[in-house]
Amino acid sequence: MNITAIQTFLCVVRTRNLNRAAEVLNITQSAVSARLDTLDQALGARLLNRSRKGASLTKEGFAFLEQAEIITRSWENAKTRISLPHGVKHLFSLACDAGLWTGMGERWIEDIRKSHSETAVEIWTGGYVEAQSWLRSGLCDAALLPEPVHDPMFANRVFSTDRLVQVATRPRRSLHWHADYIYVDYGAGFRTEHARAWPSEETAALSFSTPDWALSHMLAHGGSAYFPEYLVRDLIDEGRLFRVEGSVCFTRRSYLTYRLDREERFAWMSYEVAGFEQTEIR
Repeated sequence: MNITAIQTFLCVVRTRNLNRAAEVLNITQSAVSARLDTLDQALGARLLNRSRKGASLTKEGFAFLEQAEIITRSWENAKTRISLPHGVKHLFSLACDAGLWTGMGERWIEDIRKSHSETAVEIWTGGYVEAQSWLRSGLCDAALLPEPVHDPMFANRVFSTDRLVQVATRPRRSLHWHADYIYVDYGAGFRTEHARAWPSEETAALSFSTPDWALSHMLAHGGSAYFPEYLVRDLIDEGRLFRVEGSVCFTRRSYLTYRLDREERFAWMSYEVAGFEQTEIR
């Protein structure tokens, strides 16, 4: 199957327009149409509804979309592995939840790069669903996520156990409700514990799914929110943030899921990292 045709299909899906896809790919619209026709013929189905107003996926197109992404990632991964730098033997692919990268994922990867110079590293940003698909297809070797991915092909470890503390840009005591409170969503477990600790009918006017973005916004505009203690410790020491007195703390776990067939190649995936509490689970 023509990889270029599949890449063109994905570009049209992203841009929702053949003209815009042609501009992105630096080819003519007729070339885009020809590639799509080639793909339709190879699969025996029409993948896109095409019109002057744009392009949308057909039922068959929806069915093919995930496989198209896996095929293109596999292709790019294969090219990368073939062209590894001199002295590098392996490529380690990690899927990382965006909320677990700063101060955690990045620190672990830097430790790996320092102690395993024979290994190149690539990091993909993705949530549970994407990471599960990438792990199963073999596109990534491991995933750092807020919850484990259970599968007979995988092993799971509690990578870290962190305290979530409420901090504010101005000194204050804990209140039943505060208008400047920013809600950061750390997953289903946190949502349950948060509702139990703060049984208010009020809803935060602003919420984030990623602590980095929430912290950046709060430092610029003020407010209060829950963050991993390691993420705000220096800001507290500098006097830029203040612990909310009397506020309850929560616990957050992160999990490392990795493919068992990669354990021999990357044995250090199961090693404990200094500063991170790790427990093996099945």
